[in-house]
Amino acid sequence: MGNLISIAGQTFASRPQLDIPNLSGKVAIVTGANTGVGWETAKALLEHNAKVYVAARNPEKAQKAIEDLKTATGKQALFLKLDLADLKSVKAAGEEFNSKETELHILFNNGGVMMCPVDSLTVDGYDLQFGTNVLGHFYFTKLVTPALLAGAKTSSDGTARVVNTSSWMHLITELDFNTFKDTPARKAAGTSQLYSQSKLGNVVFSNEFARRYGDKGIVSSSLNPGNVRTDLQRHVPPVTAFVFRLICYKPSEGALSQLYAGTSVEGKNLNGKYLIPFARLGTPHACTQDPKLGKDLWTWLEEQVANV
Repeated sequence: MGNLISIAGQTFASRPQLDIPNLSGKVAIVTGANTGVGWETAKALLEHNAKVYVAARNPEKAQKAIEDLKTATGKQALFLKLDLADLKSVKAAGEEFNSKETELHILFNNGGVMMCPVDSLTVDGYDLQFGTNVLGHFYFTKLVTPALLAGAKTSSDGTARVVNTSSWMHLITELDFNTFKDTPARKAAGTSQLYSQSKLGNVVFSNEFARRYGDKGIVSSSLNPGNVRTDLQRHVPPVTAFVFRLICYKPSEGALSQLYAGTSVEGKNLNGKYLIPFARLGTPHACTQDPKLGKDLWTWLEEQVANV
């Protein structure tokens, strides 16, 4: 999809034209859709006639985003209150969605936090980055899995899609289970390491979900959207943010790979795959291919939400 270009020593594809099919009758959820890549993803879905839920924490920001989406597309998105850093909020969001819809065709696990202060924790006492980016998304996905299974049965290609937003930074770390909660090891790791770990967790979860549900019609993929100019970088040190922005894409470009995974005809073949800009197969961290690590992480995640 597009010609290859080199930016700051990295090779990417130039922005392609993405052929999104008519999504009439499809129900989609985009977490973190109130801004950035999530907003652009929701916009594209609405433009192609999907029913879109904007899943976000802040009602005021979400409603503003929905108004802006209506202005841009003429279509009405729906608000789903979801705070990924609060497991009871995640449970409530899953229950609310399931009370309104019996089928879900596309889930974009797009929301997240990046390099927030190292002392930051979720409501339930987990590292804020791992708790939000991985545990919150795991639990929400678990809650709407019955709707995904139902959506796969009625889709013309027999699939429902789960698209998990990771980062190239997942390549530079390992999973340390001792840092998922508030421990001395977590604080010693530092915020950049904790962010990288959460993005690795996204890929490990995505691949384990693919192993467990691929034969049931759910296609689970993960991706690096590229460096994108969004609010996600609000906690990044100024010098780092400046360097990022030299090679940053626009949010609309950052949305391309996940829209490809979530909507394209070719996307049905991406179960367990990892994409890089733009909509190309990439090579994730080697550990993400380890079924034992996937099982161990899944078991840990299940244990955390068992009594919510």
